[in-house]
Amino acid sequence: MKSEILKMLRESDDYVSGQQLSERFGVSRTAVWKVIRQLQEEGYQVEAVRNKGYHILDSPDVMTKEELQSLIKTRWAGKNVFYYDSTDSTNLRIREAGDAGAPHGTLAVADRQTAGRGRRGRTWESPAGSSIYMSVLLRPEFKPDRASMLTLVMACSVAQGIMDCEAVDVQIKWPNDIIINGKKLVGILTEMSSQIDYINHVTVGVGINVNMTEFPEEIAETATSLRLECGHPVKRAPLIAAVMRRLEENYETFLETEDLSGLMEIYSSMLVNRGRDVLILGTKEQYQAHALGISPEGELIVRRQDGTEERICAGEVSVRGVYGYV
Repeated sequence: MKSEILKMLRESDDYVSGQQLSERFGVSRTAVWKVIRQLQEEGYQVEAVRNKGYHILDSPDVMTKEELQSLIKTRWAGKNVFYYDSTDSTNLRIREAGDAGAPHGTLAVADRQTAGRGRRGRTWESPAGSSIYMSVLLRPEFKPDRASMLTLVMACSVAQGIMDCEAVDVQIKWPNDIIINGKKLVGILTEMSSQIDYINHVTVGVGINVNMTEFPEEIAETATSLRLECGHPVKRAPLIAAVMRRLEENYETFLETEDLSGLMEIYSSMLVNRGRDVLILGTKEQYQAHALGISPEGELIVRRQDGTEERICAGEVSVRGVYGYV
């Protein structure tokens, strides 16, 4: 009921009477008042006027299940929410939820992570109250060889969601790092549970530096946050809702062709690699090339120094001018 009351208050331009709320939810006006008091204690500025009702003036940067549910207005992306004040890893929580039968689009969000996960098994502790740590469960019906492209679908969705909420220009470092002014803002990790020709489920984890003002020494020169770039604190829950909205749109576009052909224009417009020299760090060789863009399968198309073109689908790509590569 709390999340629904929040939603009603947000959607109304006028006061919502206690009588309307009590009739809508089949509870007493005293019960409604108790919910309003809880919201006020959590930091919501809810005005209560006799004979008029309740009107929400402002919301804090609060992360609760009720707050997220009141903001997410999608059909499936993020409609089922697991929220944790603290957990080891939202990717682990979503994998467990997937194994237990949770529905497509289930979202796990944590205010704090104690064992966040990155590429190559790297782990780190993520402080509370400053960033977004979330993972989404997807249950695609296509073959496992298509799943790697979901990382790019999420990168596109996160970049668009950020720009929907804040007046910043973000770029994508292929395949899935979101950057601002040459510094990393977002990391994405995709993991799959599958059989030989069947996907059980896919977990896509996202970490967004939102209100951090300081970083560990080892990444201080290469990382940034929305607060540092925008010059003001940023509310996290509305940003999560915006990303879920974009994910639902982009995922359904992806399903039409089961490749990135429907998203290539928007993805390419944000691709920092395009038209840049890159250093290809493969498992067998390292070489310089010129990045041309991506293929419908999400591969990075590059031109070697001898003029031959090839598609990169594995290995790490370091971009000239980004992350210290000059």
